[in-house]
Amino acid sequence: MNTSESLADLVAAEDVLLFVNAAITATGQREFRSGDSGGMDQQLSLDFLHTYVRVNYRRVYAASLALDINDHNAARIVLGLLESAGEASADERRVEGRLIAARLAVLPPQRVYRLFGAVRQAGINNRRTRAIMRDWLAARPDLGHDAVKYRNGVKTAARHVHLRCPPGAEPLPEVGAFLFRPGKLPRYAHPLLDAWRRAHYEQGAVAELPFTVAEGFAARHGMKRAVFLERAAPRMTRLERLRTQEQRAVEGLGPDADLAVMPLTRLALYVLALPFERRVARRAELTGALRTAARRAAGEHAGSWGRVHAVLDDSFSSSGSGQKRRRPLAVALACHYLLEALAAPGAYRGLWTSGRDDALLVRPWGPTPLGMRILDALEPGPGGGEPDGSGDGEQDGPRSTAPDRLVIVSDGWDNAPAGLAGEVLRVWRQRLDPGRRTAVVHLNPVYDAGGFDVRRLAAGVPTAGIRDAEDLPALVEIARFAEGRTGAAELYAYLDRRVARFTGEGDGS
Repeated sequence: MNTSESLADLVAAEDVLLFVNAAITATGQREFRSGDSGGMDQQLSLDFLHTYVRVNYRRVYAASLALDINDHNAARIVLGLLESAGEASADERRVEGRLIAARLAVLPPQRVYRLFGAVRQAGINNRRTRAIMRDWLAARPDLGHDAVKYRNGVKTAARHVHLRCPPGAEPLPEVGAFLFRPGKLPRYAHPLLDAWRRAHYEQGAVAELPFTVAEGFAARHGMKRAVFLERAAPRMTRLERLRTQEQRAVEGLGPDADLAVMPLTRLALYVLALPFERRVARRAELTGALRTAARRAAGEHAGSWGRVHAVLDDSFSSSGSGQKRRRPLAVALACHYLLEALAAPGAYRGLWTSGRDDALLVRPWGPTPLGMRILDALEPGPGGGEPDGSGDGEQDGPRSTAPDRLVIVSDGWDNAPAGLAGEVLRVWRQRLDPGRRTAVVHLNPVYDAGGFDVRRLAAGVPTAGIRDAEDLPALVEIARFAEGRTGAAELYAYLDRRVARFTGEGDGS
């Protein structure tokens, strides 16, 4: 391969990784350092990236649906592929169709109905699009439930695809009457449709409805919140139950949330919402729940990463924004416990930028001395006796070697002193560890709209965007392509494996 081909491959790989980082972290919401425009700068930045990658790397654009991108960007990719179907070959459209169907199957239904609304608004009404929408609607377990809970979304989709009688949509005549001719039937055979009818004048029917619909009727009937929640609990989804339990537990108005079923990052958000005194009083319970969730997230990778050191950002900017309150800090806290589970037993060391050694009591505070903490993390000399950062008083054994992995979880704004982190990493890589015995990766939970990417610390250090700590092992894997030691061919092969695994056409190996 000549130099120009190598350079083109490197540019292609960098473009792909830049888009993947944006698709993982950016949600169109305001970040800590966003200006007065709020999330508008993110929207403009994402508009450019989606168009650029779709036009220049359509194969990669579609394959991104098989990666751990967030729902906001997954829906945008689906819309972009459907809108520009004429630009793809027949083979590309077949692959895209399978990817779209697989992604729609795992998206929250409210997100899919919102996407269908955008499809209708964009005037995308070809046979392929209608078939995708009909297949998704036919696979819904209960269209009557959807008609009550997502009424406008179902109505929009039914109009757009000229829905008449998809398989499994019984009793469709009632659903059609409910959506387009409300009040025509004196009663409905479908229990939810009839409960919605009765809930207008009968308080007892409110508890039979989906939670989000029942809330409006409960307010209309003047029901007390506690009574309503108790009656509605059996019909809540797992996420709705978690959300209400978390809110009431944090406010001290109800029983403790069910920590055993919370995903790791959500559990970290719940912990950070608790006052310090309640965290201390429940230390054993909360720490145990975080470690259990971390082991569950680590799965088959648990204990396989050797000696792991982490630098975790709990500076003031980790407080996030009004739309992403404490999200960066929650990701760092969740990563702390997940990395502990991934490391070999007793071979993990977590260092917070604030210098705290009690992970359970972290809070957003102070500047971001990443450089100093990276120096501590890379220190090869003995350092026994330091806390492991878990906050339970355990100690690591003596440390006489550098770590096998160094993971940095930060928004990348190194400012105490500015630029020290990049210089430390540059010297470490060039002078002290040219053989790359220590794998270094930077995970950034904050999208930088001005740079069209997440902020990086050093040119030679791979950086990946992260939204949920549960995706950490997969993100570390894809971040290695940013080091420049692998070409576009290896990146495309990796994407092909992920696509095959995601669409069920192979084992992904």
